[in-house]
Amino acid sequence: MQPKAIRDWHDFARSRDPALLETLIADDAVFQSPAVHAPQQGRAIVVKYLASAMEVLGNPDFRYVGEWIAEGSAVLEFETNIDGVFVNGVDIIHWDNDDRIIRFKVMVRPMKALTIVIPRMAERLSRS
Repeated sequence: MQPKAIRDWHDFARSRDPALLETLIADDAVFQSPAVHAPQQGRAIVVKYLASAMEVLGNPDFRYVGEWIAEGSAVLEFETNIDGVFVNGVDIIHWDNDDRIIRFKVMVRPMKALTIVIPRMAERLSRS
């Protein structure tokens, strides 16, 4: 059975409802990705990055293809295509005892995918 935090994350990924994301992220959450050098800390910035990432990556081709669950953490593998470029990555998610996400790390491959994702993330974040 999926932990509540992961069920809630999948609900957000399907719906893209920002209200769901706001309730899912802990106040002191941390976001890490290959698109930014330093970890981003705090609910507001983590929500901003995750909403932007879902906008950039979450096209109709986006799907989770694997899931590995541990105590208080999970790895979700995803795939999508952006302008004909295959994107493969993982979301590494940690949550607290209240089932709120406290750490979210995104890793993306191959390099060609990063060269598409990073500028799109920058453009999307600049609009927020």
